[in-house]
Amino acid sequence: MNTYSTLFILLGLFLAGGVYSFWQQKQSRSLIAILAIGSVMALAAGLLQL
Repeated sequence: MNTYSTLFILLGLFLAGGVYSFWQQKQSRSLIAILAIGSVMALAAGLLQL
């Protein structure tokens, strides 16, 4: 497992936690959408590097 893939997967999971937290706090949907897109992109980058 590559170091960069691990970092990207951890970043994606961190951002996914932020999405969940912001959803619970009833934040704006545009902010949640931007975080969700970033999370998916980070997870995809990490998984593709495996």
